[in-house]
Amino acid sequence: MIKTVYIGHSGFLVELEDAYFLFDYYRGELPGLDTDRKLFIFASHAHLDHYQRKIFQFQEKMPETFYILSKDVKRDALKNGGLEERIRFVGPEEELETKGCRIRTLRSTDEGVAFLVQYQGRTFYHAGDLNAWYWEEEGEDYVNMMRRSYEREIQKIEGEFINAAFVPVDPRLEGQYAQGLDFFMRHTRTDRVFPMHFWEDYGIFDRLRQEPCTEEYRNRIMEIKEPGQEFLWGKI
Repeated sequence: MIKTVYIGHSGFLVELEDAYFLFDYYRGELPGLDTDRKLFIFASHAHLDHYQRKIFQFQEKMPETFYILSKDVKRDALKNGGLEERIRFVGPEEELETKGCRIRTLRSTDEGVAFLVQYQGRTFYHAGDLNAWYWEEEGEDYVNMMRRSYEREIQKIEGEFINAAFVPVDPRLEGQYAQGLDFFMRHTRTDRVFPMHFWEDYGIFDRLRQEPCTEEYRNRIMEIKEPGQEFLWGKI
């Protein structure tokens, strides 16, 4: 079984039979964790809504805690509780394996990396801040450059089967908020997508249901209603 718990903002916990995967946790309540399982903790970059030092408290209770962290948090992590032997610091376009977990990184269009994670036949994608950011005030050249950069990164995982993906739908982008999600869904074979980074604007899910572009994959968009919400589905 695969269980996914929405913690808040871009923070999610994925639970498998013998391991947990905690992505971009910075606040919120976690469910009770089985201390006999592995715990892989990911931070995509150093922005305070994606990384907090409190993640290093988990290693005190979970003997098999391992960290995969963007290189831009390295100095802070090692100063504030991170044990170097438990951490793999990563940059864009890297591939590594640790404790049976295979990780591939993409280059963010903001800071840090996105993660493609494979473990025991399951694949998860967490975008971090990799998105088709649309800031009109930056001008047309910037907007076009951002779109091309985003599309180039997603095309690196073209056709990939992904069990669960976590992708930004930031309402600050106004009419362009779903552009990144749409491109991602059309270029990967994603079973379930969890919109994130929506700043507690849960009305974004009503908007997604009404967007013409989501019609082909609307039934694969997971509707989040509150922090702590759990999603459970069967074996692959």
